Amino acid sequence: MHELTLMQSVLQTVELDAAQHHIERINKVKLVIGQLTMALPDSLVFAFDALKTGTIFANASLVIEERPALCQCQSCQQEYKLDDFFQFICPSCGSSDVKIEGGKELYIDYYEGE
Repeated sequence: MHELTLMQSVLQTVELDAAQHHIERINKVKLVIGQLTMALPDSLVFAFDALKTGTIFANASLVIEERPALCQCQSCQQEYKLDDFFQFICPSCGSSDVKIEGGKELYIDYYEGE
């Protein structure tokens, strides 16, 4: 379950930044997670809830924005959402010359605190 390790890193990063800005309590953390990262939002929420007890995140909420896997065909320039992770074939022309344009995101968008 890499989500637990991932969430530990997120909380540590936010806590270090909050300390630099003299923020003593975090109210909200927003993550952006791309579909191709294979990070499971429900598992991230579970890890967040398990790790926040007794910390500056104790009353914080976690918001997760999921980004779909997006591709662009290099042959016909068609942009499309990737439905099958194992078939990188353009639905318009059948070309396998596709470029992944989205879905690999994994970052802290923002946090709110006081």
